[in-house]
Amino acid sequence: MVNGRGKSDSPVVPEKPPNNAGRPATEAVEGRGLAKGNSPERNALRTQRRGGASSALERVRQAAQRDRKQRFTALLHHVYDLERLRTAYLALKRDAAAGVDGETWRHYGETLEENLRDLAGRLKRGAYRAQPVRRAYIPKTDGRQRPLGVPTLEDKLVQRATVEVLSAIYEADFLGFSYGFRRGRSQHQALDALTVGITTRKVNWVLDADLRSFFDTLDHGWLVRFIEHRVADRRVVRLIQKWLNAGVLEDGKRTQSEVGTVQGGSVSPLLANVYLHYAFDLWVQRWRKRQARGDVVVVRWADDFVLGFQHRHEAERFLNELRERFARFGLELHPEKTRLIEFGRFAAQTRRDRGQGKPPTFNFLGFTHSCAKTRKGKFTVLRQTMRQRWQAKLKEVKTELWRRLHDPIPETGAYLRSVVMGHFRYYGVPMNGTALSAFHAAITRLWRWTLQRRSQTARVPWKRMRRYVARWLPTPRICHPYPLVRLGVVTQGRSRMR
Repeated sequence: MVNGRGKSDSPVVPEKPPNNAGRPATEAVEGRGLAKGNSPERNALRTQRRGGASSALERVRQAAQRDRKQRFTALLHHVYDLERLRTAYLALKRDAAAGVDGETWRHYGETLEENLRDLAGRLKRGAYRAQPVRRAYIPKTDGRQRPLGVPTLEDKLVQRATVEVLSAIYEADFLGFSYGFRRGRSQHQALDALTVGITTRKVNWVLDADLRSFFDTLDHGWLVRFIEHRVADRRVVRLIQKWLNAGVLEDGKRTQSEVGTVQGGSVSPLLANVYLHYAFDLWVQRWRKRQARGDVVVVRWADDFVLGFQHRHEAERFLNELRERFARFGLELHPEKTRLIEFGRFAAQTRRDRGQGKPPTFNFLGFTHSCAKTRKGKFTVLRQTMRQRWQAKLKEVKTELWRRLHDPIPETGAYLRSVVMGHFRYYGVPMNGTALSAFHAAITRLWRWTLQRRSQTARVPWKRMRRYVARWLPTPRICHPYPLVRLGVVTQGRSRMR
């Protein structure tokens, strides 16, 4: 993938198209000139002051922005910087589960400076060894278990520091329609970009795609080759390989694989974005620029992505070519979660003319998207809380309320207030008020049902229950503006999203 002159032999590393004011902000791309020369990061300050560390990393970021073919040869000293490691330690959760070594945040912090100096020394001389992650499981909305990995505390520190350094480089490369696990980007920005793209562009077909077990099938060989497009520091590449090869410890048995990266580590989201940047993003950008004749809208959040097409035949051709593209890199589209559906401003009318029902819906980032109209009769995308997410949360709350059966009312009320407020803050998008009210009512019924089971004679009249609700449960409210409004504020007429 990388020749001796430091040039990339990748089949898809196209230049970004220039910014075009005539296109929506979600799809526009800023052009950058290419400046030749040595990277300033080689002269980075090695002081332990945070200002020096930040300015050194800023020079790395500027070099990456100037020259997208620049390969960085000296990065490890940014990783073992004491201030960066200390910041990574303070950013960890205090009560997070321990890894295979049993080391906790509080115990490690008792001799923090000594431990950080020892860790930095091992990183500097190459004596650092990655430990296998401890296997853990969390329930999914479909009833299955999602496997996660719990790294050791020192692995978490080094991964966080490495992610900060590599992000300074890759944020200059990642495209505008990639939103997952990136600083300054959120799920609601991805949702807004998708809604604006469908409502303002000529979208008649939507491809809702999902990769089958992406984190378990990510090929280590391809990933390392992708990393080497930008990182020529072999010490950093070996550091990543150590985490990939550390394996998983489950029931006392250690397993290793040449594919996959364990979810749960700080470095996994960045590695996933790098992998899909080369395997998917750059290819899609080139495809819609060179092969598509109609409009194409793309939004990706990690391994979950949605595309909008103007023409059905282009969507079908793209899907066939996408399967071939992914097969080359060891990836596969999920057959049950990947669908091409008729969707857009004309979908309802055309399906009605053919004697068919309403346009199908699709799910993305916890919302069910459907075709709808505003009060003025204009087409819009209706976003409602996914029923599976709604039901899963209620089931979780019911279990927790039963565990808190005999807790004081104020303690239970405070817990429910945090649950309801968190739900509203995420799902409180315009036109989703009905679902918010239904969730609020369901939580109220669950709380009353639990209170009446404190004893055989317990009775909670609705008059008293309404006082509890008024005291502890926030009323349903919309927390987010309309997509066009927020997107206009974020971009201010120009594209902040490359």
